[in-house]
Amino acid sequence: MLEAGGGTGRVASLLTTLVGTLVINDLSVQMLQEAKSKGALHPAQSYVERLPFPNDCFSRVLAVDAFHHFSDHGAAVGELLRVLEPAGRLVIEEPDITRLPVKVVAFLEKLALMRSDFHSAERIQDLLKEQGADSQISCIRDYAMCVVVDKSAPS
Repeated sequence: MLEAGGGTGRVASLLTTLVGTLVINDLSVQMLQEAKSKGALHPAQSYVERLPFPNDCFSRVLAVDAFHHFSDHGAAVGELLRVLEPAGRLVIEEPDITRLPVKVVAFLEKLALMRSDFHSAERIQDLLKEQGADSQISCIRDYAMCVVVDKSAPS
């Protein structure tokens, strides 16, 4: 599952050749239509805090440039982990709020009354830890960072 953000079409077009089925979740009908035009995708429209999928149904969950748009980050993390199957991987890729250009974008989004709330990689790790998930900061490059969770398989 790909939780869509600003890079939905770009990421979807790259992933469709690598996976059998790609589910795109977004609130924006326009973003879902753009992603669907890229190939064999299954669009779903919902809030990430209330995903319409059963437990443990995705082997990989990717949130690209979207986390800062979620209303309730704790609930969102809980849902992303809920739909992730045991031994699955969650990747949250976000703009790195410690970088000046991202701070400027965050400020401008606040001025535009967007519901953006940017978090550092460490804060995202704390939110994941509150849900019982250990994570790693796997990359910080240019103006983006990734936090990765490998969900534990049952003992």
